[in-house]
Amino acid sequence: MDSPALQAIPARSATIGDRSAPTLALLVAVTAGVVAQGGFYLPGRILVSVLALVALVVTLVVARPRAGDLRDLRAPGIAAAAIAGWALLRAAAQGGLADAGGIALALLTLLAGVVAARRARPADLALGLTGLGALVAATAWAGVALRIERWSVLVESTLYRGASTLTYPNAAAAVLAAAALLALARVLAEPASRVRVLALFLILAGLGATLSRAGGIALAAGLLVMLAFAPDRRLLVRRLIPPALGAAVAVAALVPSFPVDAEPAPLLALAGLAAGAGIALLRPLLALGLAAAGATGALLLRPSTLDAVLRRRLTLASQGRSGAWHSALEQAGAHLWLGRGPGQARYFWFDFQGRLVVSRWVHNEYLQWLVDLGIVGLVLLLALLAALAPGLRRGFARTPLWAGAVAAIAALAVHSAFDFLWELAVVPLVLGVLAGMAGPHHGEESAPPSNGEVTQ
Repeated sequence: MDSPALQAIPARSATIGDRSAPTLALLVAVTAGVVAQGGFYLPGRILVSVLALVALVVTLVVARPRAGDLRDLRAPGIAAAAIAGWALLRAAAQGGLADAGGIALALLTLLAGVVAARRARPADLALGLTGLGALVAATAWAGVALRIERWSVLVESTLYRGASTLTYPNAAAAVLAAAALLALARVLAEPASRVRVLALFLILAGLGATLSRAGGIALAAGLLVMLAFAPDRRLLVRRLIPPALGAAVAVAALVPSFPVDAEPAPLLALAGLAAGAGIALLRPLLALGLAAAGATGALLLRPSTLDAVLRRRLTLASQGRSGAWHSALEQAGAHLWLGRGPGQARYFWFDFQGRLVVSRWVHNEYLQWLVDLGIVGLVLLLALLAALAPGLRRGFARTPLWAGAVAAIAALAVHSAFDFLWELAVVPLVLGVLAGMAGPHHGEESAPPSNGEVTQ
């Protein structure tokens, strides 16, 4: 007769496999979104949505969600269905059925991410998402340093900004801010890991390469949330400083490559990246001294280019955003309760040269939601967010990974006030995955850690 320990081995192996299936399916979906320009265009959007639904089916068939998992998602599901129904109703009246369908698909993608992530392994999801963040960061850095078309974007005919495979600098920055917070959480879970430290450094350097002010604001907001929930705040600060200083050196070495009227300096950028990586592995005080010297040296090699970058990016002014916001507020006031209909609004303003500019997007998802779907739609959106919050609260644990996931959600929420992120299918999917990671019922309880295994 087999011993109880031997009898438990097949059950445990099956449980691990069950949890691996949704993890792999989700990471495949997110990877496809990152590579396919974020799922902004129709083929990429369909691809990401189909793969997210595949992850949902895999989870339902293989991982078999518990009753508690599905009960927790009843309220978010009802709220999402109400939003989709309202969008379709407004589209039937005002036009924009394709846009309403896109909204419904994005909501389904988000919920699929939540359900699948609840039955996946959070630590493995964090590893996969930080790995993808490193990929986005590397392509954003290379796009600027090597002037690779599609991986960099010339903005306002003045500066090349890192766009990565997402081909949109601000979307790349949003993904990188979330990935940086997860990478920091992984460093806190295993401070001695140099690979984790270097991953955090690279992601921060890539974020700098995007020159996204909203990305910086989102990262700062996420760090404040993480500080509030982190089990050891002093350790968080100590572990963040060297990679952040190393990233500052890497970005300083990129400065000559940003302006359009300057030749790129790939060798300097590569030297800065290597020096920054070395600084990231040092103790905070030593890293501070070397970072100050390295950044100063990099900037002094091409001092004239620094002013061109600072004049464009070190300011809160944004003519495109302010013009679009003003136009959006006027239209929202005229269609306050019901909205103009999904995707029906166009935003007009004059640029600094007096030319008329027309845009479909407001660079503020909440304001765009108000214009498209009115107060009714905005209230339903807030109801969806409120319905997701109890899951985060029930999943509360004073662990670095939980704090990092919640901080990443906060970063995406803040960044959404400055850019049209929800138009990229990968962003709702990542948001759903993060919500699932931070929620309860991950399935870990059925497979207790073996001796020596660290629960993150």
